[in-house]
Amino acid sequence: MNSQERVTAALNHQQPDRVPIDFGATPVSGIHVLVVEKLRDHFGLEKKPVKVVEPYQMLGEIEPDLMEALNVDTIDMGAESNMFGIPQKNWKEFKTHWGQVVLVPGDFNTTKDEDGSILIYPQGDTSVAPSAKMPPDSFFFDAIVRQEPIEEDKLNVEDNLEEFSVWTKKDIEYWKSQMNKLANTEKSIVANFGGTGYGDIALVPAMNLKHTKGIRDVAEWYMSTAMRMDYVHAIFEKQTEIALKNLQIAFDIVGNNIDTIFICGTDFGTQNSTFCAPETFDELWKPYYKKINDWIHQNTEWKTFKHCCGSIITFMDNFIDAGFDIINPVQINAAGMDPKTLKSQYGDKLVFWGGGIDTQQKLPFGSPDEIKKHVLENCEIFSKNGGFVFNTVHNIQANSPIENVVAMIEAVKEFNGVK
Repeated sequence: MNSQERVTAALNHQQPDRVPIDFGATPVSGIHVLVVEKLRDHFGLEKKPVKVVEPYQMLGEIEPDLMEALNVDTIDMGAESNMFGIPQKNWKEFKTHWGQVVLVPGDFNTTKDEDGSILIYPQGDTSVAPSAKMPPDSFFFDAIVRQEPIEEDKLNVEDNLEEFSVWTKKDIEYWKSQMNKLANTEKSIVANFGGTGYGDIALVPAMNLKHTKGIRDVAEWYMSTAMRMDYVHAIFEKQTEIALKNLQIAFDIVGNNIDTIFICGTDFGTQNSTFCAPETFDELWKPYYKKINDWIHQNTEWKTFKHCCGSIITFMDNFIDAGFDIINPVQINAAGMDPKTLKSQYGDKLVFWGGGIDTQQKLPFGSPDEIKKHVLENCEIFSKNGGFVFNTVHNIQANSPIENVVAMIEAVKEFNGVK
């Protein structure tokens, strides 16, 4: 099997020739730039600055030579601009405060705060307030709350829809160019068209907008899902209307040449429980997810990808009813998220994209031998009858020792019987 065939088999709950692997095809299955650089050094690849393809989390590009070294089966089709609304082009060097020289987009403009934090600006415009900052001891950015004081009688649904719009001719030309670039790939394409992240707290602050309106404070947003449910429903309804138009345009461009579509990264879980009851999910989120998933399944062959961290064992049936095909990151170290239980109860209905290794304790703090054992056990459980794409539990963080990351990679190769 080639990569595309391997992933397709897994997505269809068929046994592929080996477990397919993803690193870097989504914003929640990537590798921090620091670890990417160390991996390139480990495999003896060309020494050059790593490109920051997702600056909010400082994720690095997995170039073809590293893809080959890692046996990666997936490739991304991402948006023209990043989380800060900065076009991904005109790359330039940038030195991080941990001393690494990386490549960032040309309009990636920053300043420093009094405490040494790196401030970044929406669309690279330093004449407006910064939308995120990276503290001196951090390896990624945190959103800055820029919400204006809320006046209940002046809340306008359109203010929370400013970042959503039907694709323009320019947008269409961009996606056509992306499809052309990937036309001959043997990798399995994962598309992230955007616009379907309902209440994703990474997106609520709208770090790409120069001036935010509406409800943009994450804490206020969470309260609004209980206190202003009609307002949130109105946002989601209009967002869905726009998204369905864009999905039709997207299908006209890419057809069934992509395999997976990233729908959302909205989290509902904590380490030990969930943010809301399953009934609340069904009332507020499910109707809109279902409209999106139903349209995709009725009109395309794409599989739909749902990211949701935490202890979400009580939400699995709800995700299935909403029409999702794939769950990520499969946080096996959260309460109730036992791999054997997940696979036995939901393995015929959901594809587990992730769950290969715990990134909170095992990867950063375990020994290489412990990591090898952990990975082999998880692959054995999740890979039976397909329905599994290997990835870590969320992105590989900067503090992950390279010897542990290598032990993980070698364990997957051993399980797959490849060198």
